[in-house]
Amino acid sequence: MSDLDARLLEAHARDDRAALVALYSEAADAANTDEARGFYLTHAFVFALESGAPEAPALRARLQEMGRI
Repeated sequence: MSDLDARLLEAHARDDRAALVALYSEAADAANTDEARGFYLTHAFVFALESGAPEAPALRARLQEMGRI
């Protein structure tokens, strides 16, 4: 398991929405495929929406650029 995977699991266990937005964004930036990038960005976007995070518009824009929204 990678360090990022471990941090994601810990953030889920704590229900730390701010950390989940940041960590899923980090995972998207590190992803090797468009499918993985879209998966992680979608998760980051959903957690941003649920928590009212200011990152939501930028995440939406990234998903739009990928043709995912």
